[in-house]
Amino acid sequence: MAKKKKYISQKNDHKIMEIGKLIMRFMNQNQTKVYNYKQISDGIDYKNPRQREMVIQALHKLQSVQRIKETDKGKYSINLNIEGTLTGTIDFNQSGNAYVTVENMKDDVFIHSKNVKDALQGDKVLIVTYNFKGKKLEGSVLEVLERKRTEFVGTFQLVPHKDFGFVVCDKKTINTDIFIPKSKINGAENGNKVTVKMTEWRPGDKNPEGEILQVLGNPGDHETEIHSILAEYGLPYVFPEEVERDADKIDRSITDEEAAKRWDMRDILTFTIDPKDAKDFDDALSIRKMENGNWEIGVHIADVSHYVVPGTILDDEAYDRATSVYLVDRVVPMLPEVLSNDVCSLRPNEDKYTFSAVFELNDQAEIQKQWFGRTVIHSDRRFSYEEAQERIETKEGDLQEEINVLDRLAKIMRAERIRNGAITFDRSEVRFNLDENNQPIGVYFKVSKDSNHLIEEFMLLANKKVSEFVSLKNNGSPNGNTFIYRIHDDPDPAKLEALREFVSTFGYKIDLANTKKVAESLNALLKDVKGKGEENMIETLAMRSMSKAVYSTEPIGHYGLGFDYYSHFTSPIRRYPDLLAHRLLQHYLDGGKSPNRDELETKAKHCSAMERLAADAERDSIKFMQVKFMEKHVGETFTGVISGVAEFGFWVQIPENGAEGLIKLRDLMDDSYTYDKTTHAVYGSRTGKRYQLGDEVQIKVIKANLIAKQLDFMIME
Repeated sequence: MAKKKKYISQKNDHKIMEIGKLIMRFMNQNQTKVYNYKQISDGIDYKNPRQREMVIQALHKLQSVQRIKETDKGKYSINLNIEGTLTGTIDFNQSGNAYVTVENMKDDVFIHSKNVKDALQGDKVLIVTYNFKGKKLEGSVLEVLERKRTEFVGTFQLVPHKDFGFVVCDKKTINTDIFIPKSKINGAENGNKVTVKMTEWRPGDKNPEGEILQVLGNPGDHETEIHSILAEYGLPYVFPEEVERDADKIDRSITDEEAAKRWDMRDILTFTIDPKDAKDFDDALSIRKMENGNWEIGVHIADVSHYVVPGTILDDEAYDRATSVYLVDRVVPMLPEVLSNDVCSLRPNEDKYTFSAVFELNDQAEIQKQWFGRTVIHSDRRFSYEEAQERIETKEGDLQEEINVLDRLAKIMRAERIRNGAITFDRSEVRFNLDENNQPIGVYFKVSKDSNHLIEEFMLLANKKVSEFVSLKNNGSPNGNTFIYRIHDDPDPAKLEALREFVSTFGYKIDLANTKKVAESLNALLKDVKGKGEENMIETLAMRSMSKAVYSTEPIGHYGLGFDYYSHFTSPIRRYPDLLAHRLLQHYLDGGKSPNRDELETKAKHCSAMERLAADAERDSIKFMQVKFMEKHVGETFTGVISGVAEFGFWVQIPENGAEGLIKLRDLMDDSYTYDKTTHAVYGSRTGKRYQLGDEVQIKVIKANLIAKQLDFMIME
């Protein structure tokens, strides 16, 4: 009798591959650690004898392809020496090609669209690299090690005469449609905007399979698109019922017992200055003339930490959100409304608990004394920025004398900041006038005036001095205390050099000798280009040369502000790091020892990530509203400025309303154009015609796509 051949079924082989992925994901969490098979089995939750047998088979398979190595009998570690393989994060562009960012590698690795395998935007991937025909390093995805996300927003398309369909994702960087079987359609109709969860992507399948989680509505509808933006970034727009219940239970009373523990400042003149449509007031200023002729200025911040305490579901929810999100027509708050708009809001004619930084300043705005601690205040007046500005300009109206003293001191502090290396980017922000149905009926730009700078300077003062108080000894040397900082790294030298070379073609100079010289020459540059044709281009490139500000426990300073120590302290209603700063400051005021840095660093990274998501969502909502506003202008001609240039086209911004549209190079029929990244321009190969960043051009609006949030323009000769 012939001996029976031993084989692994295709189904079992697929299972071994899936277990292999789980093992690699687990072992990649600590690439230098050595594990035995039991630790690995426990790590991926494969604990019964049959499962452990399959883990052993998967380990042998991974070892055979050199993904792992056996360091000792029965002990395994990641094989970090596989020639030509790297681990990184994948980032797709609109063409379907991608780049993988690898830690400690200067340049990203290019991945052609045919070599991305089953990777999706933001996934952690293993790639193999090679030099193709002597060109720059390229790569192919071998395996997805970790999914960035599995839930997406898109439009459901039912296949005609079939009982299944596909979800076409909104984001062009999601390079595949998701197959939806009949059992997972969950009531969605053809054309609905939906959220979808990717459930699996089997090897060899062209598309992943998914399940529709929620029907958002019809594409293009205002509410549908706004909710789509929030869903796309995983930002919840309602609070769980139990969180709302906890918020409603909060004691709103101001008690004599609690007030006795605080500096009672209710008899000192106090007021707020905020946007006219603000609903939450988390900062107030107090001012009084002292007998010695100096000024006592109080910066009072809502004491959110009194109400939101660690270990509660209120705090857990606030941490998860980490920030309020400001869309064009609504705020998605970090805290329930009862807290953000009522209990913690420093509304006029109400007593409130606050956390304060109180400064004694002389007439030269020099600090003579400072104090930090909990207070109770009473706001006497609410000003809008416009009302405060009127008092600064006319020297008339109630409290004009006090506001003008604050304005004078703020201007001295601002000038000193700029002398010490602060960079004065002062770009206007686009805003919309909406009707009762949230339809855009006008566009305006938010411009900072003296009243805005007044508030900004005193908030910066409080943020800086709180940070220094926690971080420095009396002699000015670091004390090693753990704190959460707002940091802004020095600009990338390569970007600064490119900027210097570029602006020199316009006759401007940047001194790169040291960080202070860079700041001084950037300020001079920004001042010199005001009102000139190249202003938009040079200001844009200068902004792009800057690093991104983030939260960290490492006090490397804030380059843009010119501060060595800086923290966010002044907006705990809308930013979780400020709440952390309040708790830590009180901890140190009470004589507490420095807490665990690693735990706080994890929170800092989470807050930075959520801030980026919120900023992206806010940008998407502005794009949506701009496209909506421009719908009624399709076919009209405008003068625009080229605001961005890429290999496939360039963007033009209309200065009067901020709307931005794309000109595709393939639509320029008069010549064949080539992109030059060093000059931020495209050139016609035959005519030599040039379209460069900052150039003024005549365009016609030819398409307004609400779903893609995109405007298409056409060049008018």
